[in-house]
Amino acid sequence: MAAFDHAGYISRMSVAAQQLPSAGSILLDHVSHFVPDLAEAARALAALGFTVTPPSAQHTQDGPAGTANVCVMLAQGYLEFLAPDTGTPNSDTPNAQRLRTSMQRYPGVHLACFGTPDAEGEQQRLRVHDFSPQPLVKLERKVDHQHHASFSVVRAAPEKMPEGRIQFVQHHTAQALWRPQYLGHPNQAVKLACVFVVADDPVVTAVRWARFAALLPRPVGAFVHLPTARGQVLIGRREHWGALLGDAPAAPALAGYALECQDPTNLISRCQLLGLALRKLRKNLYAVSLPAALGGSCLVGTKQALALG
Repeated sequence: MAAFDHAGYISRMSVAAQQLPSAGSILLDHVSHFVPDLAEAARALAALGFTVTPPSAQHTQDGPAGTANVCVMLAQGYLEFLAPDTGTPNSDTPNAQRLRTSMQRYPGVHLACFGTPDAEGEQQRLRVHDFSPQPLVKLERKVDHQHHASFSVVRAAPEKMPEGRIQFVQHHTAQALWRPQYLGHPNQAVKLACVFVVADDPVVTAVRWARFAALLPRPVGAFVHLPTARGQVLIGRREHWGALLGDAPAAPALAGYALECQDPTNLISRCQLLGLALRKLRKNLYAVSLPAALGGSCLVGTKQALALG
């Protein structure tokens, strides 16, 4: 039994290590839903078959951020659900106010984050390329009773990346986030595979995102594709996202994301039981309108079904 536990520990440690990009590369680290109520979001996620982390308040070097989250930690990347921290006197910080303003525009995903091994280097690069990056943010939060997580975050000026809060993160304590008890999901979700961007002109927008993240765009049908070392960005017009997902917010926006499952059957069955809008696109690939407590849409499928080709 001890040998099994040791092997499991090593395996879990390798999951944390895999979240750290190698020098000169970036990953699709996470996306964030902005939600009004963390407890409601956690209940909706559990009903969908996700293992959910405990609520966690965020702090910067200047004090409480005024926001709190729960997360779904995946073997590759994660999903964040971020809300104003209404349980404290800090719920009216500028950060919390920005969340409320974003949610008034549309429900769902408002943040896309790339993982980097060098946050300060990204900030310098963004400054050179006229993205007017904000000062480096040092974020911390308590994951559970024994573990704290720390990050360095770089954000472009909001007007430079109007699709949402588009940023880079450097993880300093990945092992505190990708804990064994949070990695297993009954619905067999394993990877954040792609983030979806809504643009009036996908080519022009893709050029800007390519400069922001140092990626190479290429056409894929009606969309423009930007691959990272792990995970993708896909940019398209609202009408094309609506045809694929069933609905999409007006540009500039984030329409949702693709979630890779070892087998999507469990998650799709749960969606059906919850009465969610669901469309089968092809074998092992579905478009899902997520519960109102979460907002937004996603594609759910196997690795093969989600392949862009």
